[in-house]
Amino acid sequence: MAEAADFQGMGHSPARRWLRRTASVLAGAPLLAGLLAGTAAPTAQAATTATGSRTVHVSLDTLAPSAPVKGDTLTVSGTVTNEGKNPITDAQVDLRVGPRMYGRTAIDDAAERTGTSGDVAPIGGKFKVTIPKLAVGIPQDFALSVPVSKLGLGQDGVYQLGVSLTGQTSSAPYDQVLGIQRTFLPWQPDATEEKTQLTVLWPLISSTHLSAETGSDDQQTPVFENDDLAEELAPGGRLEQLVSLGNQLPVTWVIDPDLLATADAMTKNYQVRSGDTTVPGKNQAVATKWLDSLEKAVRGRKVVALPFADPDLASLAHRGKDVSGALSHLQPATDVAGKTVETILHVKPSVDFAWPVDGAIDPSIVDVATSAGAHEIITRSDNLQDNLPYTPTAARPIGGGTTAVVADTRLSTAFQGDMSEAGASTLAVQKFLAQSLAVTLQNPENQRSIVVAPQRMPSAAQAQSMARALRGLDPERWTEPSDLIAAAAATPDSDATTKVPGSSRYPKKLRDQELPTEVFLDIKETQERLDNFKAILSAPDRVAAPFGNAIARSMSASWRGEPDEAQQYRDTVENYLVGLTTEVQLIPKSVLTLSGRSATIPVTVQNQLLQGVQNLVLRLKSDNPTRLKLDGDQAVAEQPIKIDGGHSQSVKFTGAGNANGPVQVTAQLYTVDGTPYGSPMTFQVKVSEITPTVMLVIAGGVLLLVLAGVKMYSQRKRAVARKAAAEDTDGGDGSGADGNARDTQSTDDGARAVEDTDPGQPSDPTPDTGPESTDASGAGEKVDR
Repeated sequence: MAEAADFQGMGHSPARRWLRRTASVLAGAPLLAGLLAGTAAPTAQAATTATGSRTVHVSLDTLAPSAPVKGDTLTVSGTVTNEGKNPITDAQVDLRVGPRMYGRTAIDDAAERTGTSGDVAPIGGKFKVTIPKLAVGIPQDFALSVPVSKLGLGQDGVYQLGVSLTGQTSSAPYDQVLGIQRTFLPWQPDATEEKTQLTVLWPLISSTHLSAETGSDDQQTPVFENDDLAEELAPGGRLEQLVSLGNQLPVTWVIDPDLLATADAMTKNYQVRSGDTTVPGKNQAVATKWLDSLEKAVRGRKVVALPFADPDLASLAHRGKDVSGALSHLQPATDVAGKTVETILHVKPSVDFAWPVDGAIDPSIVDVATSAGAHEIITRSDNLQDNLPYTPTAARPIGGGTTAVVADTRLSTAFQGDMSEAGASTLAVQKFLAQSLAVTLQNPENQRSIVVAPQRMPSAAQAQSMARALRGLDPERWTEPSDLIAAAAATPDSDATTKVPGSSRYPKKLRDQELPTEVFLDIKETQERLDNFKAILSAPDRVAAPFGNAIARSMSASWRGEPDEAQQYRDTVENYLVGLTTEVQLIPKSVLTLSGRSATIPVTVQNQLLQGVQNLVLRLKSDNPTRLKLDGDQAVAEQPIKIDGGHSQSVKFTGAGNANGPVQVTAQLYTVDGTPYGSPMTFQVKVSEITPTVMLVIAGGVLLLVLAGVKMYSQRKRAVARKAAAEDTDGGDGSGADGNARDTQSTDDGARAVEDTDPGQPSDPTPDTGPESTDASGAGEKVDR
């Protein structure tokens, strides 16, 4: 970014001459080193051994006050560590103050400077620390205190401050600078007439912790993928530090509502996955304390709610917008965001802001962001670059009633490094303060509104460093705090860039981290399955919220850089949903035999869910309606299904056989809108029809049996009559008895003939289908488990 004002009204300033001399020396250093080295090849040891001004590592652990005023005493403390091969003798630590720097670019260049050429002389005198001997590898503490009046500070501005160690070694027995560390000293003892309006975003965002699974109890006990969030919420944890520090700072809170919902779920009973089972969570007190602290911290403050689960807007714009339904998740995510924050924190947030990853935008990202209901988009100055001699106000109209809030890149990225070491933190704080003062001094008569949008999930050490820097601005000598809502409403600079860069300028590094198109196809499939499942439930809200939130979390920007973990989470959600949907299913059937022209065909539907299902239709289809018709004269028959939780229902269809032989029948469940539910179930029905000819034969046989019975009855009756007549006769040769005997024998012979009579082909065994019945299906029975 050009900044002509860095050198406005100046010829070759002392700072520029100093930097030019330094650059010349550095350019010649490789050649000089080559000449000194001669033809000898350096050994591996020499290549890794610190030499020259890098022999000693100087760490500046504290610098107070970070922005002194007249009458202050500057205290600098830290450590020096000999990283060379030999001990250092006659060492002393000195403070050096360089010339005033002009502009922000000069600060950047000075921060990258190495070597000692061009350095000013140390303050010396009594303002030094003597170290008789500095052994190899053993850190030595130091502390310097110098009155500000001795620093030689003149005009208001930013000065370079160096701490150096001078000493001797056995190989170089003369005084030389063996180590130096440079930083910046903002010098603005009096308040400027026009202060810069500074807005600092304070993000509360975490990765995904909640699964889609809930307990079967009335409270729907949530199941966490892990209990890692407790570490962030506990004292000293990342999120605990952000809340406790932010409570004391003039910041705008930017919150992912999913974090609040997850922490709120932890305040009650919850389960945590542990292998193939779950165990009770034990961090309710930690979550409760954190939420209480946050509620107090945001009271009366500006709060911005991102869409629920912080969706990756760039991934949606570049990879997901062409997948049907992908963008439909954004507006609901925005709607639920405001309700979640207001319910849990009792403060009404702004939901008008979108924050793409690293503030990188292009036209497609802007379109996606506005489709979620955003009117302001947080971007960065390295994305919306200006060719101006000063840093303009953050707000820019970019068309369509949308405002780009352009955060300052230098200030926003000041704390992205490892801030766990005190030395690194001190350097970052001093550079941040120096850059903020440089912004004000660029155009001191023109008040501007500047925004700082740090990394999305700062570590505890990064948050502490940011807090130190903001506390350094507390006296409000060149800045005064503002908030994001005011910054977005500020009067734009008419000369500032308002053109959104094309998609070709979107950073490749960020594009490579985006969620692939396959993710959105998977999400689409999961959503469709969820919609079908909800349609049949008597209490759909029990699955709508947990699965809807899980789908939103699948698109979170927090998955960047973790593709394997993201895929595992999506697979877990999908597999759990599939498992629930298969709890409502058709019970497989074996081969059925349909005897006679008409009989019932039962099909059993089982519901192993804990809630009832409804709005389902069971459809039965005969693959050969010429042979087997259903419910009268149809190839397809259907009946509505409604089953209580944990029950099954046997649904009966009427089958009519017209010809003998096997018929394949298919049973399929459908939602009321005609969408298939679950897998089809097929079975075979053997039709065994009784034809008219067979019926005539059977009728003739029955008639013969009846006639035979009548004849036998008549014969028995005559035999009884003859016997009675014989008994009334006195005499005879016994012929009456013989006759009766013969008659009796004749009758017995006739009875045995009927018994032996072949009744014909035995009938089919008891059929699998019951007799035809038009009665409604009975109440479902409890599933045996």
